[in-house]
Amino acid sequence: MKKNILSLFLLFTLLSGVNAQSDYGTVQQGEFGITAGVAHYFGDLNTRAQLNRLKPAVGIFYRKQFNNYLGLRVSAHYAQLGYSDIYSKNTFQNTRNLSFNTDIIEFAVHGDFNFFKYVPGDPEFSFTPYVSIGLGIFSYNPYAYLNNKKIFLRPLGTEGQNIKYIGADGKVRKPYGSTAVCIPIGLGIKYSLNNSMNFSVQVAQRLTTTDYLDDVSTTYVGIDKFPPLNGRPSIAGILQDRSIEKVAVPIGTEGMQRGLSNQKDQYIIIEVGLSFNISSYVCPSAK
Repeated sequence: MKKNILSLFLLFTLLSGVNAQSDYGTVQQGEFGITAGVAHYFGDLNTRAQLNRLKPAVGIFYRKQFNNYLGLRVSAHYAQLGYSDIYSKNTFQNTRNLSFNTDIIEFAVHGDFNFFKYVPGDPEFSFTPYVSIGLGIFSYNPYAYLNNKKIFLRPLGTEGQNIKYIGADGKVRKPYGSTAVCIPIGLGIKYSLNNSMNFSVQVAQRLTTTDYLDDVSTTYVGIDKFPPLNGRPSIAGILQDRSIEKVAVPIGTEGMQRGLSNQKDQYIIIEVGLSFNISSYVCPSAK
């Protein structure tokens, strides 16, 4: 993956001196735009990549166009993600009964490559599919609801992060951060409405460096590891194992698998966009 990203940026460097010039004497310097669409999460609570709980996503972007094929895009997105074990047909997951929601704020840089020559305003070159790959950073803060009350999960350390729990692998579990890196890989189409405006549709999968987007990753630590408060189970103890709401005998005993730590969480954004060209006029040559 690192070699692919390096190769892409080398390609941009080699070709960045080529202008995106049309037959009408104008150069498309770039474009800025807005997007709206939906987002979806894939991870420990959605192991079969179900696309059944779409949530809203919006974004803005600026694209620097190097020529008719290559561009460098800077984007910012806000999206909502969430899922629940109650949607699963798997018996264990349904009994596990975990759920989460989170807001995502993402900033990323993407390299875009058009399959066809693209010249806004020229009917002959007004459409192209394109691919993109990028690198970004995003913030997240998973939460769940208990008795209709919103509870943020990261401060609770539901997998023993706050009590320095040592797992079966001999490693101390440390609190996870509120930001992570993502690698957006996308496919889209772009159409020139006129000299000034473009319409686009894009689907981009985000590979991430975190397995705690959903607050689920490794094994249960057991409710006894969370000291009771005023004679009642702590909120962390309750939310680390919610199977008690489904079955008489909870499944969250110490060492029992809670998530899949060898697989990082992902999310996808499907969006439509409207952009406005930044162009300059070039005097036609005598030819």
